Amino acid sequence: MSVRPAWEVRENEGTTRWFEFRLVFEDGARIDALAVVGDGCVCVEEMRAQPALSLDDLAVLADLIEESVAEACGPAAGSDGCEGQGRRARPSWPRGPEGRRLVAREYRAAQRDGADPILAVMGATGHSRRASLRLIGQARDAGLLSPRRARR
Repeated sequence: MSVRPAWEVRENEGTTRWFEFRLVFEDGARIDALAVVGDGCVCVEEMRAQPALSLDDLAVLADLIEESVAEACGPAAGSDGCEGQGRRARPSWPRGPEGRRLVAREYRAAQRDGADPILAVMGATGHSRRASLRLIGQARDAGLLSPRRARR
């Protein structure tokens, strides 16, 4: 299993962190998951499995993710959302046309690599999913990305 921090958001006194997980099995099966750590709990926000998982497999996966988060954050992961492990400041991200160009570049690079472009923008900007979608929409409106749907 590979675990890597995706991004972190600080609000008031709390911190919420996202982690990307990937499991690849010898038979070619694969699981990709995005877990959120915050408010004293670990939640799976998104998961893709090939082939699909049974409910029993999901329970085992939940235990694996919880253990992996504990290793990534230290022993306090389950109780305080990885607090005390050092805080990362949000990366500085330019506003205006330059920021839209960078969003479009991150989005297209993720598409080329077969990764989730929204997660790539979130990771690059340090913004939430909603804010990243707004930035992507602004890049589309500026003509830097193709329209979401073909118009008739």
